[in-house]
Amino acid sequence: MLFYQIVKNYTPSRSRSSPKRTHGSFPSRASTPQHQRNPTRESTSISKHSPKTFFLITLTLIFPLSFAILAHSFLTQPILLPQLNQWTFLLVLINFFYLTFLFAFSLLSTAAVVFTVASLYTSKPVSFSSTTSAIPLLLPRLFTTFVRVCALMLAYHTVFSIFLVANDLQINVGSAVFSSVVIKVLFLVVHVYMTALWHLASVVSVLEPVKGFAAMKKSYELLRGKTIVACSMVFIYLALCAVVYGVFGEVVVRGGEDHGVLARIVAGGFLVCVLAVVNLVGFLVQSVFYYVCKSFHRQGIDKSALNDHLGGYLGEYVPLQSSIQMEKFDSSQN
Repeated sequence: MLFYQIVKNYTPSRSRSSPKRTHGSFPSRASTPQHQRNPTRESTSISKHSPKTFFLITLTLIFPLSFAILAHSFLTQPILLPQLNQWTFLLVLINFFYLTFLFAFSLLSTAAVVFTVASLYTSKPVSFSSTTSAIPLLLPRLFTTFVRVCALMLAYHTVFSIFLVANDLQINVGSAVFSSVVIKVLFLVVHVYMTALWHLASVVSVLEPVKGFAAMKKSYELLRGKTIVACSMVFIYLALCAVVYGVFGEVVVRGGEDHGVLARIVAGGFLVCVLAVVNLVGFLVQSVFYYVCKSFHRQGIDKSALNDHLGGYLGEYVPLQSSIQMEKFDSSQN
């Protein structure tokens, strides 16, 4: 039940120019239809094919990201207590650098994991150095998509904020409470869907010659028929992160009276490691889910074209027209 089997049935036969599968081969295993497999289970098996590379990605990118997420609550906690006005500028400055660091390492981690997983699939030699060499060309594409997603997120955040403000102006308290719950549930549903759309669009931006709104449109098309699965995985991921964040807050940030300094340090380090593992699995699932959706929609993946596309990030070769571009051309002709 391995990654290669997810897309095997719906991938065109390899051309003679395609590299032989001598690196990163995944043993075949009889199974249920490929798109019906558990993406999480498939994802956890991928890291075994290049453990050193994924370990270094986790150590240099995902671990600092996880540390920053948890450390933010620890750094801002004293500032949020009395004398808020005195610390307002410092709080804004910390949040600015925190968000910059957070989104930067999130994009870096996405680029590294998606590229490495795709390299394993196309049998390209996988190493941490080759992954880091590709990142400079991957980041602008991911950033373009990220900016478009942020614009949409800002739009629906604004809309829901207006509804909440208008709801607070209601005279009937019971009706206002019920409406507030409905609005917040709708917001959660939209936010989870947008997060799933963003994650898949990020993978599309790396593996296909589209980015920005075009990648989001492609992501929207791929999510059809898999929306519930995608949203369920995103919700579980967000819930796990919230649990780790909550435990960190109770034990490390606000646990000074009940726990000693050493215990809080050990607990903090352990929780950072747990969150790093959760994030690594999340990035792997994000990568694999793209292949699951392509498989579900019977969209073949030409490994030779994908190999050339990945090689372009390494300065090896940029094809004049990939099979993905041909697919887009054929659809426009119809």
